[in-house]
Amino acid sequence: MSAAHATGTAPRHGTDSRYAWMRLGVVLLLMTLGSSAMYVVSVVLPTVQAEFGAARADASLPYTLLMVGFGLGGVWLGKVADRRGLMTVVMIGAGGLGAGYVGAGLAGDLMVFALIHGVLLGALGSAATFAPLVADTSLWFVRRRGIAVAVCASGNYIAGTIWPPIVQHFVGTVGWRATFIGLGVLCAVAMPLLALLLRERPPLAQAAGSPLAPRVAGAALPSSRPFGLSLNQAQVLLCIAGVACCVAMSMPQVHIVAYCTDLGYGAARGAEMLSVMLAFGIVSRLVSGAICDRIGGLRTLLLGSILQGLALVLFLPFDGLVSLYVVSALFGLFQGGIVPSYAIIVREHFPAAEAGTRVGMVLMSTLLGMALGGWMSGKVYDLTGSYEAAFVNGVAWNLLNGAIAFWLLMRTRRPAPPGPPQAAAAAGR
Repeated sequence: MSAAHATGTAPRHGTDSRYAWMRLGVVLLLMTLGSSAMYVVSVVLPTVQAEFGAARADASLPYTLLMVGFGLGGVWLGKVADRRGLMTVVMIGAGGLGAGYVGAGLAGDLMVFALIHGVLLGALGSAATFAPLVADTSLWFVRRRGIAVAVCASGNYIAGTIWPPIVQHFVGTVGWRATFIGLGVLCAVAMPLLALLLRERPPLAQAAGSPLAPRVAGAALPSSRPFGLSLNQAQVLLCIAGVACCVAMSMPQVHIVAYCTDLGYGAARGAEMLSVMLAFGIVSRLVSGAICDRIGGLRTLLLGSILQGLALVLFLPFDGLVSLYVVSALFGLFQGGIVPSYAIIVREHFPAAEAGTRVGMVLMSTLLGMALGGWMSGKVYDLTGSYEAAFVNGVAWNLLNGAIAFWLLMRTRRPAPPGPPQAAAAAGR
C-alpha cells in the first residue's frame, strides 16, 4: 500500500464503488459492536438498581450520562475524523469501550458506574461508532446515499436486537459484572482489527460536495438559506426536533425491561421485547432509506414522526403480554427511520462543506434527547408510581417534533428570498 493511500491524500476508490460498499459492511459491524453500551445498560437497569439500592430515576442516571457523553463525544470525534481519518477515531473508541466495560464491571458504587458510562463508554467509546461513521458513509455515496446511510445506521438497531438477549443470558448465568468485563475484552480486541480496514479517506471531490449528486422529489439543493432561514436558525430547529423525537423514542427503549418487570412479566420478557422492537427498527431504517432516496429526508422525518406518535399512544391501552410484543414491534417498525433522516436533511439543505460538523450536531441532539428522555421517564415513574404518565409525556414531545418537521416542510414550498448567497450566509452567522 502506498504512503499516499495510507494517509488518505490520494484515495484510490470513488463514490458508490465496490470498495465503498465493502467499507459500509465494516462500518456496519463497528456500529453493531460499539452501540452495545446503550442497550446493555438498559438490560441491567433492574439488577443494578437492586444491587445499589437506588431509586428508578437514580438507576437511570448511567444511561443518561452515557447518552450525554455519546452526543458530545460524537461532535469532537467527528472533527478528529475530519483531520486524522476514521481509523484513528475507531481506535479511540476501542480503547474507550474496552476500558469502560471493564471499569464498569469493577465499579463499587452507582456514581462511579454512572461516570464511567458517561466518559469512557459514552464520550470516548460509543460516540466513535455513530456520528463519525454516519458522516463518513455519506461521503462515500452519491446515487444511493439514502440507503447507504440507512444501512450504516442500522448497526445501532442490530446492536439492540442481538445484545439484550445475549446480555440477559450472561447476567443470569455469570452475573452482570463478569458480563461487562467480557464485553470490554471483546471490544478491545475486535475493533482495532476492523479499524485497519478504514485507512482510506473519503474521495476529496465528494467531501467538497459533488455536482453529480442526484435530485429526488422533495429534496432541495444545498443552500446558505436552508428552509429560507439562516444556517444557525435552521440548525437550531433541527436540533430541537432531534431532542423532541428522541425524548419520545427513549421511553420504550430505555424502560421496556423495567416496565415488564413491574407488570410481573419479568426482565427476560422485557429484553425480548426490546430485541423485537429494534429488530423491526432495522427493517424500518432500510425501508426509510429507500424512501429518502425518493421523497427526501424532510418528508421521511415527518412520516416517521407521525407513525412513532401513533405507536406510543398504543402503549397506553395495551399492557397484556402478547399485545406488548405486538406494540413493541410496531414501535420499532414506525420509528427506525427517524434518526438517519436528519443526516439526509443536512446533506440536502446545508452547504456540503459543513455537512460533517452539522450532521454531528444534529445527531448529538438526538442522543441528548435519548439521555433526557431516559432520565425523565424514570423521574415521572418515581413521582406517579406508574409508566402511564411517562408514555403521555413521550407523546407530547413527539408532537413537538412533528410540528417542527411540518413547519419546515411548508417553508420549502416558499420561493427563496432574493439576495446574494454570500450576504445571506454572512447574516446567518
